[in-house]
Amino acid sequence: MLKPSVTFILWLAIALFIVLNDVVGDTWIGVNLTVRAVEWYKVLVPLPYVAMLAIIHARRTAGPRWFEAALLAALLWPVSTVLVDLAYVRLTYDAEPAAFFDRFGGPYPLLIAALFVLPLLTGLLLRRHGLPDRAPPARSSS
Repeated sequence: MLKPSVTFILWLAIALFIVLNDVVGDTWIGVNLTVRAVEWYKVLVPLPYVAMLAIIHARRTAGPRWFEAALLAALLWPVSTVLVDLAYVRLTYDAEPAAFFDRFGGPYPLLIAALFVLPLLTGLLLRRHGLPDRAPPARSSS
């Protein structure tokens, strides 16, 4: 079943986590590591969280229109996360957009690709392994 509200709420959770992870990476972690190590930190730490939210999304949107829901998430999550990251870099460091797009030379595209692939992959795996679609709760006849 297509549930844009679930997709949006999970995206808010992803965006919040990624921005908070960027803050931690730039402040506490960035003091002790090299720039390249911080870039990897900012990509690898959110990946399990994104995978978990993709699984939640797949289970909440399971049904005959699972692909539309997964495609909505696959298109919304990466694009909007890049925009949120761009706004974070712009507001925090007053950096030009060109400085942000330098991140695409490092591991950052791995995170963007995961944001695109994971909703589709988890939806497909959930569908393929025959996990039952969510059934409405049974009504009591009193």
